Amino acid sequence: LAALLGNGLIITAIACDHRLHTPMYFFLLNLSLLDLGTISITVPKSMANSLWNTRAISYSGCAAQVFLAFFLFGGEFFLLTVMAYDRFVAICKPLHYGTIMGSRACVKMAAAAWAGGFFHALLHTANTFSMPLCQGNVVDQFFCEVPEILKLSCSDSYIREAGLIVVSFCLTFGCFVFIVLSYVHIFTAVLRIPSEQGRQKAFSTCLPHLAVVSLFVSTVIFAYLKPPSISSPALDLVLAVLYTVVPPTVNPLIYSMRNKELKDA
Repeated sequence: LAALLGNGLIITAIACDHRLHTPMYFFLLNLSLLDLGTISITVPKSMANSLWNTRAISYSGCAAQVFLAFFLFGGEFFLLTVMAYDRFVAICKPLHYGTIMGSRACVKMAAAAWAGGFFHALLHTANTFSMPLCQGNVVDQFFCEVPEILKLSCSDSYIREAGLIVVSFCLTFGCFVFIVLSYVHIFTAVLRIPSEQGRQKAFSTCLPHLAVVSLFVSTVIFAYLKPPSISSPALDLVLAVLYTVVPPTVNPLIYSMRNKELKDA
């Protein structure tokens, strides 16, 4: 409910207030839409199962969860990369900001993030559900998560999907390096700003973004690439909650707490 309310308020505020029709808030609106999706594909089904005292999900429902999870989480991470670039241009190249981040460029970047998430999801879903499953039908998680499905696959058939996961995380790591390098340049530029107020404003928009990215990337990478020797149902559950439930809930707070324009709207 907190995630739905927070993201819903951000979407409404940005859509209705013409002062917020800028590239930064356009990307934030897209992030809130993705967050609404990510919280909606896992939590409602889990809540329904709890209320009806069942753990059942159909095969097609499981495939839909996997597809939408990869689509929305992939899109979110690509969008966070675009948002880092937006902040880099705004702070390090302010005179060229209007030219580089024009409305058409912003729409193309956002569309590329959504499209990247879609093709990423298509690849993983098709590959995961083309494998024969011969280890039962119990997914030991509160939603259909690929590492748990791989445990149900026959002996060697999971290697192809495991390879795809490694490729995905090489891409994720590349985006993360790009984000970190952007922020190194941003913080270098911010420290040269003579006014204390200017430095504070720049840090207040950049540090929350870096906190969101760090939480999201660290938990996803650990959840998918941790060695089987340290895997346990309790740890898997905590990690899954940290990357599926926590970011959509805290993102609205992080982005609006120290943002006067958004709070006024």
